[in-house]
Amino acid sequence: MNRHDLLKDLIPVISDHLVVCNIGAPSQELAALDDRTSNFYMLGTMGLASSIGLGLALTQPKPVIAIDGDGSVLTNLGTLATIANNPAPNFILLIVDNGSYGSTGDQKTYTSAKTSLASVARACGCETVVEAEAEETRAAVADALRSKTMTIIVANCDPGNVDVPVITRNPVAIRDRFIQEVQR
Repeated sequence: MNRHDLLKDLIPVISDHLVVCNIGAPSQELAALDDRTSNFYMLGTMGLASSIGLGLALTQPKPVIAIDGDGSVLTNLGTLATIANNPAPNFILLIVDNGSYGSTGDQKTYTSAKTSLASVARACGCETVVEAEAEETRAAVADALRSKTMTIIVANCDPGNVDVPVITRNPVAIRDRFIQEVQR
């Protein structure tokens, strides 16, 4: 199961919640599968979906799901320490770990070798860390939403992108429609 299939499987669980989605291919795939005003698509800000998701969760009560990639989290490892030290019970960080930088040509990341982002999250002090195979991710996210406990989920899936259109919506328009959804 690749990231596109994982996202498609997640839609029934996440579509009623605020979602901050990682740059490039993940945002494009989510937009092609289920474009919603409750989805905030990152465009050109690698490594920040988890940070933005945490900030959003800390400022309002609705559940927030940040969908980030292993490559992006590796570029901003400090986010895991920040998340651990600023718990938000309405925050779920879903790290889609395909062992590659999917948006730039599927070059391997260190998670394809020795690095375990689940271990790094635990070492940073994150208390609820779940490792899941792609097929188990939907249930893991549903469990995390029910638990109302800040949860880090590292979902292992196959590398590869699906050919979907780029997001042509202006970033300001994406921001504005998402803010309206948050305020609703």
